[in-house]
Amino acid sequence: MSRLGKITRRTLLVGAVAVAGGAAFGVYQIRKPVVNPLRPEQGASLNPYVIIDQQGISIIAPRAEMGQGVHTTLAALVAEELDADWENVRVLHGPPAAAYFNAALAHGALPVPEYNMKDWQRRVTEGLGAASKLLGLQVTGGSTSTVDGFTRMRMAGASAREALKAVAAEQLGVDVSDLRTELGRVISPDGTEIDYRDLAEAAAMRPVPQVALRNPDDWTLLGRSLPRSDMRAKVTGQAQFSTDIMLEGMKFATVRICPYLGGSMAGFDPAPALALAGVEQVLDLGDGVAVIGSNTWAAMQGAEAVEIDWTPSPLPATPDAIFDQIARAFEARPNSTMRDQGAPDEVAAEIEVEYRVPFLAHSTMEPMGATAVLQDGHLTLWVGNQAPREHAKVAAEAAGIEVENVTLHTVFLGGGFGRRVETDVTRQAATLAAMLPQTPIRLTWSREEDMRHDFYRPAAVARMRGAVAEGRAVLFDAKIAAPSVTRAAIGRIIGREMGGPDKGHVEGAFDQPYAIPNYRVAGHLAELDVPIGFWRAVGSSFNGFFHECFIDELAHAAGRDPLQFRLEHVGAESPVAGGVLETVRDLSGWGAPVPEGAGRGVAMTWSFGTPTAVVIDLERANGGIRIARAFIACDPGLVLDPAIVRAQMESGLIYGLSAALMGEITFTDGRADQGNFPEYDALRMFNTPRIEVAIVQDNPHMGGVGEPGTPPAMPALANALFALTGQRVRTLPLLHHADFLV
Repeated sequence: MSRLGKITRRTLLVGAVAVAGGAAFGVYQIRKPVVNPLRPEQGASLNPYVIIDQQGISIIAPRAEMGQGVHTTLAALVAEELDADWENVRVLHGPPAAAYFNAALAHGALPVPEYNMKDWQRRVTEGLGAASKLLGLQVTGGSTSTVDGFTRMRMAGASAREALKAVAAEQLGVDVSDLRTELGRVISPDGTEIDYRDLAEAAAMRPVPQVALRNPDDWTLLGRSLPRSDMRAKVTGQAQFSTDIMLEGMKFATVRICPYLGGSMAGFDPAPALALAGVEQVLDLGDGVAVIGSNTWAAMQGAEAVEIDWTPSPLPATPDAIFDQIARAFEARPNSTMRDQGAPDEVAAEIEVEYRVPFLAHSTMEPMGATAVLQDGHLTLWVGNQAPREHAKVAAEAAGIEVENVTLHTVFLGGGFGRRVETDVTRQAATLAAMLPQTPIRLTWSREEDMRHDFYRPAAVARMRGAVAEGRAVLFDAKIAAPSVTRAAIGRIIGREMGGPDKGHVEGAFDQPYAIPNYRVAGHLAELDVPIGFWRAVGSSFNGFFHECFIDELAHAAGRDPLQFRLEHVGAESPVAGGVLETVRDLSGWGAPVPEGAGRGVAMTWSFGTPTAVVIDLERANGGIRIARAFIACDPGLVLDPAIVRAQMESGLIYGLSAALMGEITFTDGRADQGNFPEYDALRMFNTPRIEVAIVQDNPHMGGVGEPGTPPAMPALANALFALTGQRVRTLPLLHHADFLV
C-alpha cells in the first residue's frame, strides 16, 4: 500500500516511508477553500483527496469505512474523473481536518418532509452546509457520505487530470486538447505515453484548473459494481482495527465502569486482581477501574476479580417505571407539531391504540476499543470512529495536551451504526496513555462492558388515533414520546443543549408521503437520564414501526388490501414512493394466493432521502414461525455501485428484523439486564430469510442507502405476524408475543 509518509505530525501520519515525488490535486467547488491538511515532506499537495507518489495513486477518503463500502464508492468518484487504474488505486482514511467537513449533514435540517421539498428549500439546505464547514463536522453518519462527496470528489479527480495533461502538453509541445488520459497515463496523438507519476511534481505547482465534470454516459467505473477496496485486506486478515495494533513494549487494558447508570464508585480492592497471573496494575478512573495486563485476557480476568463498591443509579428501578416516566411526557405541551393538516380534533377516532418499543443497543461485532501512546508530549491513537475531529479534541483534553499534539488514525470499524460517533473509549485510551507515558496501551472492552455502557436507541411510546371512510384513511393522529436523541448526542458534541422543535424526534412519522386529509404528528420529549445516541435510522427506526403498523390497522379497518391501500394514499402524493410500492408488489408477487400456514406483511418508509418498501413472508414450520422470505425495493436516485446498494439494503433489513424480533435492553435498578448475545441476540444464518432486492432509479435526488432498509423491516414483520395469526402486536420485541424460530 502507498504510504503518506512523514507528513507533519499535526496533519497526517500513516506509516514510516516518506512520499517520493508526492502530489495531490483537485479543488472544492465552494467559495472559500479550506486548508489542505496534507503536507508531504517531498512534493506538494493541492487538495485533500489525491496523492500521487512513486508507488502510484492514493485516494484519501473523508469518511470511515465500517463495512458499508463507502471507501470504494468515494474513491471511484475520484478515480472516474482522474482516469486512474482502479486495480492499482489505494484508499486511505483522511486525518482529522476541517477539509473533510460533511456538508450533507444539513440536508435534513429544515422541518419539512424531504419527499415534498421545493427547489428553493433544497438550495437553502445546501447553503446550510456551510455551517458544517464552519464547524468542521467531519462525521460519517446519516447516510450522507456519497451525497456529500458526489460532486466534490469528482471535481478533485477532474482538476487533477487536467493539471497533469497541462504539464504533459508543455513537455510534448502539443495542445492540451489533443491529449487523452487512460489508466494513470497521459497519451499523445502519436501514441507517446507519460505516467502520472512523472508529471505529479510539476503539476502540483500549477494553478488548479477549473473543469467540467464528465457526462454519466461516459462513466466507466461509476454505475457498476466494483471490487471493494477493503475486500482483499479483510479476507486475508491484513485489515487493521482498533485492537489489531501491535507496538513494541505494548501493555493491554480493559475497563470496568459502574454498571448502574448515573452511579459511581465508592471504593475498590485491587488485591484479588493483582493476585492473578498477567495482571500488572489496577488504575482508578473515578467511576470505575482500568486493569493493565500482559495480555487482553489477563486484563479482563483481572477486571472481573476487582472488588468494587458501586453507588446506586438515580434511574427508576424497573422497566415499567421507566416507561411510565416516558409516558408522562404526554402531560406537557408537545415540543413539535411538524405536520398538522385538516382538523384532527373534529374527526371521531375509530381506532385509539398505544405502541411501545424498547431501548436498543448497537451491538457492533467489534466491541469498543482503541490503542494509544503518549511519547514526549505527543499522543498517537488508533481508533475506529465516525467523527475524527471530535475524537482528537476529546483525546487532547483527556491527556492534558493541545489538540495539535494529537495524531489520530481512523482504522477500519467493525460496525458503527452511530455508536462510534461517541468518544468515551477514546477518552479512556488517552487517559490511560497519559497515566502510563511512553507505554503503548491497547484498550479493549468486554462485550458486557460494551452492552451495558452503550448510548442506546431510546425507548418510545406512541398514542395513535385514526379513522377510515369509504375505503380510505381520513384521520391519522399520532403523539410520540421518547427522550431526545438529537438533544443528547448533539449536546455532547457542542457542549450545550439544543432548543427548538426536534425534527429528528418525529422523523419517519410526520414526513411520510401519505395523502390523508386530517394528519397530525406531535412530538413529546421525555426527561430520562439513560445515555442515548444515534442508532441506525435514528427516529425513523421507531417511528417507522409506529406509522406503518398503524397504517396497516387503518387498512384492515377499511377492509382493504394493505399494499393497495398504501398505494392509493401514496401514489398521487409521491410518484417516486408509489413506484417503490409497485416494485415491491411485483417483486414479491403480492396478490397471489397465500398458502395455508403463511402470512405476508408490507411496510414503506421514506427516510434519509430514499423511499424503501419491504414485504415479509412468514410460515409455520417445526412448531414455530419462520421468516421465510423478504423483498425490499428502494429508490435512492442515481446509483453509483449497485452491489453496495444491494448489500446495504440487505444489511439494514437484517438489522431491523433482528431488533423487531428480539432486540431489547431493559434496566433494573439502573443496570442493563442484558450483557451479551445470549440475552441480546440477532438473526443468524439459519433464521435469516432469503432476501431479494430491487433498486429503482426514478428519484430525481440522490438519497442514502445505509439506513433506509431498517425502518420498514420492523413494521413489515409485525404486519406479517398479524396476517398469519390475527394478533396485532403493538409492543416490541415480537419474540415476547409469538413462537418464532430463533
